[in-house]
Amino acid sequence: MLRFVKKPVCLLLCALLSTPTMSWADASLEDLPEIGTTAAATLTIEKELEYGDAYMRMLRASKPIINDPLLSEYVQNLGHQLVANAQDVRTPFEFFLIQNREVNAFAFFGGHVALHSGLFLHAQSESELASVVAHEIAHITQRHLARSMEDQAKKSPATMAALIGSLMLAIASPEAGIAAIQATTAASVQGQINYTRSNEMEADRIGIATLAKSGFDVQAMPTFFGRLADQYRYASKPPAMLLTHPLPESRISDTRSRAAQYPPRRVPISETYLLAQARIIARYANLDSRNAMDWLNRKGKNASGAEKMAVDYGKALVLMDSGKYDEASALLTPLLSAEPGNRFFIDSATDLDLFQKRYDTAINRLQQALKSNSANAVLRLNLAHAFLEAGRAQDGLSILSRYSYDNPNDVNGWSMMAEAYATIGRRDGELAARAELMALRGDWEKAIQNYIQASQMVKVGSLDQARYDARIDQLRLARARFADL
Repeated sequence: MLRFVKKPVCLLLCALLSTPTMSWADASLEDLPEIGTTAAATLTIEKELEYGDAYMRMLRASKPIINDPLLSEYVQNLGHQLVANAQDVRTPFEFFLIQNREVNAFAFFGGHVALHSGLFLHAQSESELASVVAHEIAHITQRHLARSMEDQAKKSPATMAALIGSLMLAIASPEAGIAAIQATTAASVQGQINYTRSNEMEADRIGIATLAKSGFDVQAMPTFFGRLADQYRYASKPPAMLLTHPLPESRISDTRSRAAQYPPRRVPISETYLLAQARIIARYANLDSRNAMDWLNRKGKNASGAEKMAVDYGKALVLMDSGKYDEASALLTPLLSAEPGNRFFIDSATDLDLFQKRYDTAINRLQQALKSNSANAVLRLNLAHAFLEAGRAQDGLSILSRYSYDNPNDVNGWSMMAEAYATIGRRDGELAARAELMALRGDWEKAIQNYIQASQMVKVGSLDQARYDARIDQLRLARARFADL
């Protein structure tokens, strides 16, 4: 595997995770600075995409990314709803979740936006969550990382990478960054901090405009901001976001005044957000079953409509994961009857069937759902999983081969494909699928070795060998580009 620490630019790559995070936005754009394309001299869009891809591979190898198809679908849909109404979009966007109870979010090169699962514990509406995402989108569209690099290049090019690395580290973890910052001059440090603050204000202003255009409640921004500030005002250990991005009253007041410039908008309760929140509480909030159930019981007091459905859904997940299948079914069955096309309910009903070895029931349900939504990733993965559990690995492979072609960066498809090939005794296919998983984590050496072994196992001159050898060449080129960064 590549050893990043030997190249100075890797200080910057390792610091990218600490991009300025989570702030809020604005109702008028007249006072925004004129930025043009000043960052292009330092870092092109193409190079940003390379850095973003490299860092995403590093994240997959080191951070607890939530690879839950339902939750991935939710954050991708929410994010792209906002991107569709954002300005200056120059890159594709990818939104994903990290399992961490801290209230935080961050953005980095190549249109990547990460949300901590802890946001769902604190955001009381989809608009509040959307305000975080809109802010992070603005960091990317305004190219704040590239502009920060250019600002440093105007000073001392020899110390640019080290300075950015130490300052970005300090933004994410002040204690860890202190020693690194001491290696730079006080004037340079203060200049970089001021530049970062201006980026945050710009992301606030642009983000709130995006939020409004996307149909969300702009009042959610100052509401969420103010509630977090009040909640942790006297806390001995505030969340990471408040350590790195303090919430002075002036900033909260600014978001309030900007939000007030928009006409009031009544935004309906998002059932999908509530279901995603309940799923995180049940499975990704690092809560044991008792504490998860306590949280849901508190949430369910006086709840009705969509909120009651989400609470019952969350309880069904907790019960199912605790092996209490009959109790889970009693909650889930009426939900599925009320909304037979709801993928949250279909997914959980499928899991329940598979736990109880009702394979045909699960497969039939998913096949029916796919008739009206044949391209849906959640349903396709569920059906492939059901086939594998039912001992029909070849049927699962027919789905997974196409799915992984359509979604090459989804670890779920490759993991299930490796399992399917292992089940039918195709060692070369298993090695190739595991090689793709390794490549997604930046482990180029192991990925290449796996493909070499796979190529040696198949018939000389066969189509499989030609395919494996071609992939080896592609991975070697990718390894070289990765090293060049």
